[in-house]
Amino acid sequence: MRAGNAAAARGAYALLIRWRPNRAAPHEKTRPDRAPMTESNLTVAVIDPSRARAAILEEGLRAAGIGRIVVIPDTADLLERVTALKPDVVVIHLESPSRDILEQMSGVSRQVERPVAMFVDRSDTTMMQAAVDAGISAYVVDGLRAERIKSILDIAILRFNAFARLQRELSEARSELADRKLIERAKGILMNLKGLTEDEAYKQLRRKAMNEKRKIADIARAIVTTADLLG
Repeated sequence: MRAGNAAAARGAYALLIRWRPNRAAPHEKTRPDRAPMTESNLTVAVIDPSRARAAILEEGLRAAGIGRIVVIPDTADLLERVTALKPDVVVIHLESPSRDILEQMSGVSRQVERPVAMFVDRSDTTMMQAAVDAGISAYVVDGLRAERIKSILDIAILRFNAFARLQRELSEARSELADRKLIERAKGILMNLKGLTEDEAYKQLRRKAMNEKRKIADIARAIVTTADLLG
C-alpha cells in the first residue's frame, strides 16, 4: 500500500464534527438508549486547563458509566504523563489546538496506542487536517455538551480500533511480501548451487522447515544471510 493510500485510510477514520446549537443529530432523536459503553474499571484521562470545562467532561463521562477519571490540568509533558498514567482513552479540550499539542497527541495515539477524542472551541481546515495526520480519533469543534460525550467517546474508540486493525493488516501484508521475497532469493541460491529446479528448491526449503519445526521464511533467511556472508 502506498503512503498516499495509508494517509487516506487514516483520514477516513478520523471524525470531524462541527456542532450546531439547538439542532440534535437525526439519529440522536430516535436512537434507543444503549447498554453502558464500557466496564466501570475503564480509565479515562481528561486534559483540560479549564476546571469548568473539565467538570463538563467529567459529568458526561460519569453518566456514561466510566469508573475512573483522571484530570490533567495542563499540557506540559503530555506524552510522558499519559504514558505513566496508562489510560484506556484520552479526552482533551482546548480553546484552539497548537502544532505542539497535536504533535504530543500524535505520540499518545501512536506510541501509547490509545484513542484520543479532542474537543476544541475553534479551528480551521488546516488544524483539522493536522488533527487527522496526528491520529486523533474524534475531533469535535464547538460541541462540548455533557450529553454528547458518551456517543463521541464510543465513536472515537470504534474508529481507533478500526484504524489499528487496518494498520495491523498492512503490517502483516508487508511482512508476507518480505517473506516471499526471501523465499524466492533462497530458491534461487539453491538452484544455482545444486542445479535444482524451482520446485525442487522449494521442496528442500519446506522439508528442512518441517524437520526443524521452523517457518520456511526463517530457513530462507538463514540461507540468504549465509550466501551474503560468503559473497
